[in-house]
Amino acid sequence: MRLIDELNELHAHYARMIEAAIAADDVASAEGYAQAYEDEAVQLMAEREGLTHLLPLPRFGTRPSALRTRVRRFGRRAA
Repeated sequence: MRLIDELNELHAHYARMIEAAIAADDVASAEGYAQAYEDEAVQLMAEREGLTHLLPLPRFGTRPSALRTRVRRFGRRAA
């Protein structure tokens, strides 16, 4: 399977989990799932590229991922 296909599946999996957590009014779990997605995606890419020796990556940047943006949007709507 191609890396992009695996990443798309991983994203879809976590998106479903986040949506379920938001539906249950559990924003903390949704945020945890967003972080878990980012961690797993980075791990998967590093393994495929043979760059696991660079892990863990330091946290950088201020731009939230798509899943974190979704959590914030749904969280505000639920509040």
